[in-house]
Amino acid sequence: MARTRFLIAKYPWQTWVGLGMVTLFWYLNWGLSGLRTHWAFFPLWLGYIFFLDGLVYRRTGASPFRRSFWRWIGYFIISAPVWWIFEWVNIRVGYWDYQPIETFSEAAYVFYCTINFSIVIPAVFTTAEWLDNHFDEKAFTRGPVIGSSSNSRMIVLALGVAMLAATLIWPAIGSPLIWISLFLILDPINHFLGFRSILSETAERKWRTVVILFLASLICGFFWELWNFYSLPKWIYHVPYVDFWHVFEMPALGYLGYLPFGLELFAMYHFIVGVLGGIPHIKLDNNI
Repeated sequence: MARTRFLIAKYPWQTWVGLGMVTLFWYLNWGLSGLRTHWAFFPLWLGYIFFLDGLVYRRTGASPFRRSFWRWIGYFIISAPVWWIFEWVNIRVGYWDYQPIETFSEAAYVFYCTINFSIVIPAVFTTAEWLDNHFDEKAFTRGPVIGSSSNSRMIVLALGVAMLAATLIWPAIGSPLIWISLFLILDPINHFLGFRSILSETAERKWRTVVILFLASLICGFFWELWNFYSLPKWIYHVPYVDFWHVFEMPALGYLGYLPFGLELFAMYHFIVGVLGGIPHIKLDNNI
């Protein structure tokens, strides 16, 4: 009993609340019959976010939730419209759809989607901070130099525009490009505007943030696909040429798209916060 009390006291409350929420809503999301994911998905992921936030706080004495509640809420507010951008692109390319959605009115569909889209950025960024505290500060600081000149940054921007155009014009070949094109467009813009950018770091051979975001989005991607597998409603993929060797609903090669996805979220978040004149909340590599 004393050992149990010590263990509980060792970790902050959000760790245990998060673990309880994940356990409960994972069971409900998979165990109930009929439609349930539209209301169970958000608290399941909120539990995941709380759980990792507690681990970050236990290790560092600070965490996204504890540093500033309102900036933490900003993660959720920014996340929903960011993911809606991908949904609007998907109207053209048709790489995924949600089944079944016939029972939802248009207003209910938009409401539940917006609520569930709001967990994307907080999940990836909280995972990134948890990973950040497990890497040495000097890790991945001797990589190749990319983005050290204005010309190279303009090339990156032009490449992003070309990739996005190719995705929209030729959807059959653009499926891998959607997850990198917006990053290539926005990150150079962030640099030009004086906002935090990945190219500012890779120009100095620092790849630590890139690696951490790669891993964070891949970890979140695994749990997205895992928890989606027995969900209802759920998403189904229609990915040209690679629709084989499925791991849950996702084709195995499709998981590669999660790697640059974290970079896109990072670039989009800092662009929005920068334009609004806010202070970024994510802490990676002690830069913010």
